[in-house]
Amino acid sequence: GGTAWLGKEIVRHLLAAGDRVTCLARGSAAPPPGARLVAADRTAPDAYAAVREQRWDEVLELSYASDLVTGALDALADSARHWTLISSISVYADNSRPWDDETAALLEPRDLRDYGQAKVAAETATAAAVGDRLLLVRPGLIAGPGDGSDRFGYWVSRFALAGDGAVLVPDAAERAVQVIDVQDLAVWLVDAGRRGLTGTFNATGEVHPFAEVLDLAAQIAGFRGQTVVAPDTWLLQNDVRYWSGPRSLPLWLPSEDAGLPRRDTSAFRRAGGSPADLPTTLLRALVDERRRGLARTGCRSRPERSAERSAERSAERRLGDCCRGRARKGPGANPGAFRQVVSRPGRSGRCRARSDRLGTCRGQCRAVSISVPMRCTSRELVVPGTPTGAPNTITTRSPSSAKPLARSVWST
Repeated sequence: GGTAWLGKEIVRHLLAAGDRVTCLARGSAAPPPGARLVAADRTAPDAYAAVREQRWDEVLELSYASDLVTGALDALADSARHWTLISSISVYADNSRPWDDETAALLEPRDLRDYGQAKVAAETATAAAVGDRLLLVRPGLIAGPGDGSDRFGYWVSRFALAGDGAVLVPDAAERAVQVIDVQDLAVWLVDAGRRGLTGTFNATGEVHPFAEVLDLAAQIAGFRGQTVVAPDTWLLQNDVRYWSGPRSLPLWLPSEDAGLPRRDTSAFRRAGGSPADLPTTLLRALVDERRRGLARTGCRSRPERSAERSAERSAERRLGDCCRGRARKGPGANPGAFRQVVSRPGRSGRCRARSDRLGTCRGQCRAVSISVPMRCTSRELVVPGTPTGAPNTITTRSPSSAKPLARSVWST
């Protein structure tokens, strides 16, 4: 590892501190300049031949694949002064209770194809082989520049791409977000390894209401449009999915998983963890998203994206002068009707009537077709409750699926 996202960030900080770093990886990508690359297939019998005989001040493992984890332990456990395993908060068996700490019950590792269960198995094997030399780190959602999952960077880039158009969002009430910037995690991991820190730590940031995250993302992106809030039932009926992966809305979690973004991190903070504030991480994510392209290729051609922006501007104008303020769930609305919040600055001398549901403003406005451009998989969702003959589709997409974390072995 050491050639992709978190692993590469760790290597950068080690090199900056003057450490000698070795990355054992397939070699499909290069590590940061200054690091030694040992190109090897970790499933091969001789994968560790070039590093087996050396004494290591530190070994850092990010894999969750059982054969990779146990292979590294067999080859290097006896020659490492300190071992750091990057696990995950996905190891916990119960995500319903907020503020659980590191002593909470873990999943039973019965199916190692499951990410959380595989991480539990990795923890068990590593603890057995390394003993009291082990630092076990369970990060929450990692965010920041280089994130290929689109889970955190999606919202700030989506608002930036929309400009003065409309953005579909889930109902954020009673929901929370808890992330750690990749840079902050890497800095802490390097420092903890130097100190020989051991023990188990939930490594993640402050808990923020999901609504606050959306508001800050919109402000930082310079968003001037309106948000369309869809209730959970409507999203699920239309096969919009939670959290990440195909057809998902990032950071949106079912209510029964309320504890997942509300983990206790007091031990991490006592051990020197100091995550960046949320605006800083959002801004870093936006700069990176702009660099990579807000409408980067993957599902649509340039003409299609241009058409979407034009449709958004048209929708905003048609909804615009009369529909402002907050929507309400009006009495007498059809059961199951799609209701929304229209959030847009008012202008003096204009109507400030309240909107009952998409495009209706006490009968004064027409229904509006709101196009929500995405980066990957697109589909059309029919909006129930719109007047007969009115446009009634929302185009949505999902972020790309998350990729496994990099696997790294390094020395100081």
